[in-house]
Amino acid sequence: MSQPHAGQLLAQALSERADQVVVRPSSGEPITGADLASRISRFVQVLAEHQVSTGSPLGLLSGNHSDVLTLIGAGQTQGYRRTALHPLGSVADHAFVLADAGISTLIVDPAYADVAARLITEVDCLTQVFTLGPAAIGTDLVALADSAPEEPLSVADLAEDHVLSVTYTGGTTGRPKGVVGTVSSLSAMARVMLAEWEFPQRPRFLMCTPLSHAGAAFFTPVVRLGGELVVTPRFDPGEVLRLIEAEQINATMLVPSMIYALLDHPDLADRDLGSLETVFYGAAPINPVRLQQALEVIGPVFAQYYGQSECPMVVSYLSKAAHIPGRLGSCGRPSPSLRTSLRDSEGHPVETGRPGEIWVAGDVVADGYWNRPEETEAAFGHDGWLRTGDVARSDEEGYWTIVDRVKDMIVTGGFNVFSREVEDALATHRAIAQVGVVGVPDERWGEAVTAVVVLRAGFDLDESLQRDLKEVVRVAKGPVHVPKRIVAVQALPLTGLGKVDKVALRTAMLTEQIP
Repeated sequence: MSQPHAGQLLAQALSERADQVVVRPSSGEPITGADLASRISRFVQVLAEHQVSTGSPLGLLSGNHSDVLTLIGAGQTQGYRRTALHPLGSVADHAFVLADAGISTLIVDPAYADVAARLITEVDCLTQVFTLGPAAIGTDLVALADSAPEEPLSVADLAEDHVLSVTYTGGTTGRPKGVVGTVSSLSAMARVMLAEWEFPQRPRFLMCTPLSHAGAAFFTPVVRLGGELVVTPRFDPGEVLRLIEAEQINATMLVPSMIYALLDHPDLADRDLGSLETVFYGAAPINPVRLQQALEVIGPVFAQYYGQSECPMVVSYLSKAAHIPGRLGSCGRPSPSLRTSLRDSEGHPVETGRPGEIWVAGDVVADGYWNRPEETEAAFGHDGWLRTGDVARSDEEGYWTIVDRVKDMIVTGGFNVFSREVEDALATHRAIAQVGVVGVPDERWGEAVTAVVVLRAGFDLDESLQRDLKEVVRVAKGPVHVPKRIVAVQALPLTGLGKVDKVALRTAMLTEQIP
């Protein structure tokens, strides 16, 4: 291929930083570039002895620790076809993904040994299990790697269309689909991040989101930029605040629900977060009111990325300087490294200010869905363009604001209502901590706009507050958008990636599982 792939970029960076620390685990000794390259090499040797090589289907189920980075490095340099299982997923979900992707080898953290024991009996194509440490099932990969000989890290020569990953969607709109990530698409994503995102000069990056998913995208960029990854096993708001202060963290990545947790934590006022330069956030819509609070309390350090599994991370970017009043609901401007367009249902570009589906083309776009030809054709089969299913408006300066998923748009009384716009209006009321809006079947309206809210402490959803909330929406968006029903809950259902699970929310409303 014309440019080095992500595995080559990583191997070169580890070689150049042989004597420098690149990873600081939450426990254990710091890891230099030479240390990590050597460990990747030993993992590669052991896996090769067990018939895992370029193109082999490999599953991973683990929380965050340094050996997950070792496996990511092995996959990028050797070209395994990796599928990560989300640590919060169910056994049934894992079994479906493994069978759908045809995974024959599964690597698990010992904490998931019981899950692996069930999966090996339920998934016919799964033939071997490795563990990252001693466990009652499988083969201890770490022990074998520790005794493997010292050999230089070799990097496979991979074609641009070589499949590096099959990443399963969050499933908010139905059964998850496997998105095919190629050498070309994943390498292009890393290049855009390095060229267009606001990393500190030498990132000291706190990794507290799952490395099995979006967190992995930061691995190569941080190492290439001369930085260090400080890896913590999970997101704990108190521990994250402590680590930022103690380790002088200057960058991290969070999803909106994590930002809310930091803002609401009692330790926030007592921690010095002055080292922070950039907090990347994305994966789900953010409440503009809470974002303004974060800017005031933590500082002007926030930068938003927008993407999806089919075109990950880098479709648009809202810079730190662009976080100004009136623009906090935006997902930023589209990347100049991609072709983008907002289009109507017939595929025609829409005028500025009118809602249109986001279409994307470029090297970052995935290669389709794994073994789903009809769905691949529907999303990707448009002369190189991907139909994302997300609807946005553009302002005169080119900033996009996402208003809904196409499938989540509510048709009520013959009018189209975008749930995100109702959510953003409700979020401006001081009583609202979190909100999700869905359409519920209704004999009169077709679909009734229904708001499910989490209230801040000290508020009750009495008749007075209901009137106030409906009036907020009426003033902001007009009478069609006003919820026909508002329900208060203790917590909204979330996917493993931190998004409001609209499928679960609708199901709960339909089955009256929400009072």
